[in-house]
Amino acid sequence: MYSCMKYFDKIIFNVCVILACVVLIRCGGSGTSSSNAADNMDDTNASDTDYRQLMRNFVQGISSYAKGIDPAFVIIPQNGHALLTQNGEATGEADATYLAAIDGVGREDLFYGYDTDNTATSDADTSDMTAFMDVAEANNVEVLATDYCSTESYMLDSYQQNAAKGYISFAADDRTLNDIPSYPAAPYNENAANVTTLTDAKNFLYLLNMDSYASKNAFINAVAATNYDLLITDLYFQASAAFSAADITDLKAKANGGERLVIAYMSIGEAENYRSYWQSDWEVGSPSWISDENEEWEGNYKVEYWNSEWQAVIYGNDNSYLKQILNAGFDGVYLDIIDAYEYFEDE
Repeated sequence: MYSCMKYFDKIIFNVCVILACVVLIRCGGSGTSSSNAADNMDDTNASDTDYRQLMRNFVQGISSYAKGIDPAFVIIPQNGHALLTQNGEATGEADATYLAAIDGVGREDLFYGYDTDNTATSDADTSDMTAFMDVAEANNVEVLATDYCSTESYMLDSYQQNAAKGYISFAADDRTLNDIPSYPAAPYNENAANVTTLTDAKNFLYLLNMDSYASKNAFINAVAATNYDLLITDLYFQASAAFSAADITDLKAKANGGERLVIAYMSIGEAENYRSYWQSDWEVGSPSWISDENEEWEGNYKVEYWNSEWQAVIYGNDNSYLKQILNAGFDGVYLDIIDAYEYFEDE
C-alpha cells in the first residue's frame, strides 16, 4: 500500500488533469468551470437520474479544478463508499475514474459509533464497510477512519483494529468534534517525520467545533502543541474569521518540529446557513435547488448538488468556497455529505 507506485499514479493523474484543462480551453471550453456539465445535469429527467454518478461527477470536477491549481492538493470524500464501485457493491468493478480523482476516503463509525456512540459497531456493518475500504486501499486510496467512542479501552481497540487493517484513524470522544482527546496522551503511532503527502500520515486529528477556544490564537496554539500528522478543520474559526495563510502555516507545525498536513472540511451535499456564501433571502425552495432542512442538524439544507448554481458556490471560480480554501494554503479538502445521493434516491 505504502509504495512509490501510489505517488507516481497520482502524479500521472494530475498531469492528465492539467493537459485536459488545456485541451478544453483550446476547444473553447473552460478548464476551471463546471457550467457546461452542470447545465446538462440540470436538464436530467428525474425518473432515470443516476444520483450516484452525479455525485461522482461533482467530486471529480472539484478534484480537476483544485489539482489544476495545485497538483499536490489532497481530495478526501467522507462516507458515500458505494461510489467506489460501479454497481455500489463491494464485489463490483472499481470505478477507476472516481478513484483516480481522490487521494483518500473518510469513513465514520467503522468500529465504534454506527448505531450509538461509545458502542461497538456490529460485525455485519463493520464487515460491509471494510469491504469497501479495502477496495479503496487496493486502488492506492488511503482510508481515514473516525470512530466515536470515549471509553479508553474502546479508543485503544479502535486504533488497534484500524491499524491492523492499514487504515489511518482517529477515535473521537465527542461526535461534535470539539476537542483534542486527552487519551491517548500522545497520538497513536506518533511520528516525528515531516508529513508532506497523505501516504506519510500515520494518525490524524478531526477538530471542527472551536467554541471552547477563546480565540483563534488559542486554537492554533492548542493544535501546535500536538504531534498529529494531519489536521482536519474548518476554513473559519467559529464561523466568524477565516484562517489566513499565516495561520495555516502555524497549524502545519508539529510540536516535535515536524510538519503536518492541514485539510479543510467542506460540505458539498448540503448548504449551511452559517457559511459565508449563504444569502439572507435563501430558504427551502429559494433558490430552487435548496431542499429540506436536515432534521438532525439545524441550519443544514439538502441541495440538488448537480445544479450548476450550487456547484459554482463550491468550486470553479475565484469567489467559490474551494478557492478560498486554496488561497488560504490548505493542503487539501475533506468533502462531507457525499452520501446525499441516498436522500434523492429515496424521494
